[in-house]
This record gives sequence, C-alpha cells and structure tokens, in this order.
Amino acid sequence: MASSKAHHATGFAAGVIAAAIVARIGGGGSFHLGVLLSFITGVAGSTAPDWLEVAWWSRARRLWITHRTLTHWGVAWLALLAVSYHWLGHSVYAAPAFGFACGGLMHLFADWPNPLGVPWVAGRHSLNLWNSGHCDLIVVAASWAAAWFVGQHVWLHGVHGISLLQHLRIG
Repeated sequence: MASSKAHHATGFAAGVIAAAIVARIGGGGSFHLGVLLSFITGVAGSTAPDWLEVAWWSRARRLWITHRTLTHWGVAWLALLAVSYHWLGHSVYAAPAFGFACGGLMHLFADWPNPLGVPWVAGRHSLNLWNSGHCDLIVVAASWAAAWFVGQHVWLHGVHGISLLQHLRIG
C-alpha cells in the first residue's frame, strides 16, 4: 500500500488527467463545471478504495469489508471508467464519475507494486517491486508524468517542450 500522502499526490495527478480528458471530450452540462467536477472527484477517488471499506454508519468505524478486496477490484473501476467515458458529453453525471474512476484506478496503480497487490480480475496480482510505503516518490513521479503526457496532448495539442519554446519565441 502506498502511503496516504502518495495516494493524495497521485490523486491530484488523476484529477488533472480526468479534467484534461473531460475538457477534450466534453463534460456534459456546463463545460467548466464538468472539468472542475472531474478534477475534484479524481482527487477524491484516489483514496476511495480505502475509505469505501470503512463502515461510516457505525460508531466503531471498523472495516465492513476486508482490505483490498471488493473496493480494490480492478474490473469494477475499469467498468466505471469505460461507462462514464462513453457517457461524457451526454450526461452531467459522467464527468464526476469519470474523475472518480480515474482516481480509483490511480489508487490501484499505486498499490500494485507492493507484495500484497490488488485484485485486478479474479485473484490478487502484485508487481512485487517494494514493500508498502517505500518508493512512493517513484509512484508519484510516474503519475505526474502520465498527467503531463495526457495534459500536454489535450491542452498543448501534442506540442512538446522544445517545440513549445519555438512557438513562444518572440521576435
């Protein structure tokens, strides 16, 4: 499991990715509201697999489901991503759902390298790269690299850094 700080940092990257895609496709309803909601729910979704396990309706606030089972199931998060992507531009609920799914998947990607792994399809799978809480910087850097890649293709129309400097050159 990545640390809480790593999940939050990767969540902001997931929010940027979701907002960029919603901006490109169309958010349904008010364009700017859809982009904003996809960003916010992307950040919230990045911690969702963990807080969805907590029985918030009870005083004890214990887990109602075993950690890294149903709430960490990759198929469900991928299905939410695919369905919400399909409805982008057609439903006002699609943009926030898409952001939430992006955040949830980012959470799974952050948890995947440690030995406990995540249940992608049927059983748990682990990349077995490091123990929980270690190498968070790698996970955060990779998530922000993905956010840069998606964002620059959407907002900068694929113009890379050096080409961008040539376009911005004055004189």
